[in-house]
This record gives sequence, structure tokens and C-alpha cells, in this order.
Amino acid sequence: MEAAQVVNSNGNADGDYQYEIISWFDSVSKNAAMVQTETLGQILHLNYGVEYLKKWFGDMKIQDMDACALESLYASLVPLASHADFEPFIQRIADGDTAPILTQQTITTLSLSSGTTEGRQKLLPFTRHSSQTTLQIYRLAAAYRSRVYPIREGGRILEFIYSSKRLKTKGGLTAGTATTHYYASEEFNIKQEKTKSFTCSPQEVIFGGDYKQSTYCHLLLGLLFWDEVELIASTFAYSIVQAFASFEEQWEEICSDIKDGTLSSRITLPRMRKAVLDIISPNPCLASQIEAICRDSKASNWYGIVPRLWPNAKYVYSIMTGSMQPYLKKLRHYAVSLPLVSADYGSTEGWIGVNLDPCLPPEDVTFAVIPTFSYFEFIPLYKKKQDLTSSTVGYREDEPVPLSQVKLGQEYELVLTTFTGLYRYRLGDVVEVAGFHNGTPKLNFIFRRELILTVNIDKNTENDLQLAVGRGSEVLSKYGGELVDFTSHAEVMHQPGHYMIYWEIKGEVEERVLGECCGVMDASFVDHGYVVSRRTNSIGPLELCIVETGTFNKVLDYFIGNGAALGQFKTPRCTNNHILLRILNLCTIKRFHSTAYN
Repeated sequence: MEAAQVVNSNGNADGDYQYEIISWFDSVSKNAAMVQTETLGQILHLNYGVEYLKKWFGDMKIQDMDACALESLYASLVPLASHADFEPFIQRIADGDTAPILTQQTITTLSLSSGTTEGRQKLLPFTRHSSQTTLQIYRLAAAYRSRVYPIREGGRILEFIYSSKRLKTKGGLTAGTATTHYYASEEFNIKQEKTKSFTCSPQEVIFGGDYKQSTYCHLLLGLLFWDEVELIASTFAYSIVQAFASFEEQWEEICSDIKDGTLSSRITLPRMRKAVLDIISPNPCLASQIEAICRDSKASNWYGIVPRLWPNAKYVYSIMTGSMQPYLKKLRHYAVSLPLVSADYGSTEGWIGVNLDPCLPPEDVTFAVIPTFSYFEFIPLYKKKQDLTSSTVGYREDEPVPLSQVKLGQEYELVLTTFTGLYRYRLGDVVEVAGFHNGTPKLNFIFRRELILTVNIDKNTENDLQLAVGRGSEVLSKYGGELVDFTSHAEVMHQPGHYMIYWEIKGEVEERVLGECCGVMDASFVDHGYVVSRRTNSIGPLELCIVETGTFNKVLDYFIGNGAALGQFKTPRCTNNHILLRILNLCTIKRFHSTAYN
């Protein structure tokens, strides 16, 4: 398999369009402060008189107000809110109340969050604006990427994308993940036309409803179109790693299907099966080439398999920040020198920022806020000395400031006011202002603010956990082991309480090494409350639980069975879910206790 020699210098959108959308963003980012004031005005005028805003504005005639005065009035009257504050209003909408509760526009669709952060899925409004901003950010990001990694017009994307089941609420509204709504929208097809890049798989594969069957077909079709594939992509990095873990087990079956033009009996969904069989035809020569590459790659633990199978691919594209960072090591193992490009910054609540520097490694990526998408506020956060009574993670908060007043190097919690009916909504994301693009800030995502590990006076975030696990896995790697996935739990039912970290590993490793990993992780939590508590034994030794191979696939199956989509799935880094803990504990085959503080 040899790479194509000709690359269209215009990239994946024609030059005129790239110039047009980049010029648009330069314009709105230069005037970001004014654009933000206008954006808030548009949101409030569009939704004037809705029940939620009427609580705070009463009968004020805001239509005639000066935009700057309205911005100040809004911040002084409307309080900061969390999802819990909006939940009763959203539930009424889900139950069929058609009054203008959050928006004047009738809401017919609701998004479900992945549910992996807080242990349950949240309902959020989804409107045409949601799909339109998704299309806009995809096109903008594609224009910036094509400057660095130009791809052939008409090329294909091997996209590991998946829909979930869409449900009907009591009131007859459609509920599903935001990605599912987008893949079903007109904007998804427009995106392919505008960027001149087309996914390898038909809708029947994307909407199949069985992620294992969809993954097999994504891989099969990606290999059939091997010479047309210009990039490999997914919503989250986890999906790509999961797909290639499946490929390691299924490559011979896939080669057989390519050779004979058949489709494995594992594909049982009629519509998916027919759609794929309509595309494939026997290709013994291609099958032989793939088989030779796979036999050779298997001997080197699949190192560099991606560029060997898809030599024309220019990069791998996915969300790779936050909870996806632990998968970067495995992704680099598969991709070797193929660049990893971090996708843009968003949430189920709305899109936030675009990656303008696709050449940067995922660890260094920043996201330029798009000032037309929502009205953004920033709660300044200041690290403080350990407060043993505070419920937050070591921060003092100041009053929120608008986008135009953020400062370089300062950490903030994001607050959104959206066109979809969320007003001064605390997102829970902690970000740092790492720079500016014209007048709009470039954000570095730090972590989700939810406190995830606490037993006593300790306060450890997802970021703290990932750092500790990272140091432990470095020890594991030295002795030939590989960390597949992990999660954690704060055990408080027995005294003293302690942290439990669950690892699924690959490779044979001596027990003394795993004991060392356990101690290294325990010593890596440097939160003052944790260290003091460990020294006084008011928090017990950290417990490392080694689970059997396939355990985290069972965790995935549990979430998929409860309505999550693989494309939105993120392994929960800390859990109190009793069903999840039951799976983890039943699958635990070895336990180690730290001796770090002995």
C-alpha cells in the first residue's frame, strides 16, 4: 500500500470558502467584546417574555434598552444557575408543556448528556441552532486544518461515529445524544458537501444501534476505501482506541470478507447488512496486502498500524483533552508519526472554542472562543490555602466577568447563556486563559470542577487522579505492562475510608511491580488534606484493584444499554454507581495496598 503522490493544495474546502470563513472569524474575534454584547441582546430579544426570564425581568421592556445597559442589567438581575435549577423547567418541556418556558421557539428535541461525569444522563434543550453551530465550527476548524494538513478534495474520512437510540418523552419530544441528533440532521450532509470530505460508512452503519457491529463495518469499509482515506476521526479518542483494539481481534475475519466480497455472520442487523453488501465486492489482491501488513504488525504489537493501512491519511482527529488524555499513549502507538490533532471544545450544552493551531500536540492545544455562539462569562478562580470546610476544590471565587475582561494566565469557571434557553449556566469546566486570538481568549481546558475523590478533608480532582495514575503507569510500562483503562472510587463504608483505583492491564507483570505502582500512586496525591490524613491514618492506604481482561468493555456495555452512544462515551474516572462498582468488584482478580506511608 503506497501513498498517493498528488495532494490538492486547496485542502478539504475550496480556497475561496476557506478565505471567507477565516475572514469571518477574524472579524468577529477582533470585535469580540461588541459581538458578545450583541449576542446577549439577540438571545434576550429572541426569548423575551419566556417564563424563566420573566422571573427576573418582570415586565421590563428590554427591547428598547441600550445593548450595554442590558448586558449590565442582565448580570445584576439573573442569578448564576446550575443544571439542577433548570431541571424542573426542562422536565415540564419533556412532559409536553408547550408554553414559552425557556425559549420562544418551540422545543421538539432534547439532548441527553453522556452521563459518565455525574453518573446519570441530563436532559438539555436541542434546537436547529445547535446543529447550525456544529456545522459552523466543523467548517471553521476544517479551514484552519487544511492550511497545515491539506487533503484531497473528494477524499474520505474513516469516522468511528455512532448514534444511540432516540426515545420519546412523556410529552412526545425526541430525546437522544447531541451527536445522534446531528448525524440525523441536514447539517451533517451539508458538512460533507462543504468540506468535500465524505465518511466511509453509510447512515445504516452509523445508525445501526449496535456499536460492535457498527465498528466492524467502519473498519471493513475504511479498508475497502484505503487509498481514499485522508484522515481518521471520531468524537472522542476513546472510540478510535476501542476500534483498533477490536481490529486486533477481528482482522482475519475482515480480510476474509474483503477477499470474498462477503460479510461476517456477526453482522445481523438487516439494514446494516444490506447497505454494506451493496458496497463491497471481492478483492483478493487487497485482502492479501492487508493480511501481510497485519501479520507483520501483530509481531510488533500493532505499532504504527494506522499509517501502514492508510498511507494517504494526513492526521488523526478527535477530542483528546481532559479525560481523553490517558488514551494518547495508545493512540500514538497505533499512529506513530501521524499527527494527532485535537478536535474543538464543546459540551452537550453548546460549542465553546475552535482549535486554531492544529499542528500543536493535544497536550498543548488551546481553543479560541467563538463569540457568536453563546454569551460567555468567566468566574475568576484563585487557589487558596487548604480550607477544611469548603465543598469546592481549593478555590476562592470572584464575581463573573465578561469575555472582554479576562486576563492572561488566570483560571476561570465557564458560564454560558445560550440560544437554546440556558441562562448564566455554570458549566463546571475550569479553564485557563493561555493567550488571545485578536480580541477573543484562547482557553486551555484544565479539568471538570466536580469534586471526584474525597474521604475526609481531602479534595482531589480528575486532574489530580490522572497525574497519579500516569505516574503509576510509568512504572508499569518499565516492566512491560500496559494500562488499558482505569477508574476510581472513594470507599467510605468502612473506616478509615480510602481510595480504590481499578486498573485493567495488558501483559504479564510481577506482583511486586503492581505493589510498587500502588505505592507510587498513593504518594502522588499531593493535596494537603490527603497527605495529612494519610499520615494520621484518618485515610487508609490506597487500594489498587486489578480487574480481568474485558472488564471495561462490560462497563461500556452497561452505559450503552442505558442509552449512551459509543461516540459520546467517556470512562467515568470516579464512580459511586453501585451497579458499576458491582461489575468492577466481581471482576477484580488481584488487590494491593499501598505501603507509601508505612
